[in-house]
Amino acid sequence: MRLCHIAHAGLLTLMLPLSSLAAAHHGWSSYDARKTIEIEGSLKTLRWANPHGAATVHHDGRDWDVVLAPVARMEARGLTEAMMKPGGTVTLIGYPRTDGTAEMRIERVIVKGKAYELR
Repeated sequence: MRLCHIAHAGLLTLMLPLSSLAAAHHGWSSYDARKTIEIEGSLKTLRWANPHGAATVHHDGRDWDVVLAPVARMEARGLTEAMMKPGGTVTLIGYPRTDGTAEMRIERVIVKGKAYELR
């Protein structure tokens, strides 16, 4: 019986970090997939990491938070971290948040005239 409790405690210890990762990741329902917007601006920040990249783009006097695709998908479609240098200009096409927050989920990134489909 004691061995069973130890096994359960060990399994719980292994699962806790995974549950916090799942809770930290958001769903896509907070974005309006019926409305596509396009913004062009200066790339301020870039986080090239999983579960998906993130960036901040300055457009029309506002900083927009940008949810990118997973790194493997972006790189498989030809978009690299080196192309997304802060200070450079990017055009982003995607879905805005439904609550009006300056945040969008990206479908397409255009860098130096070349489009990269991310979804």
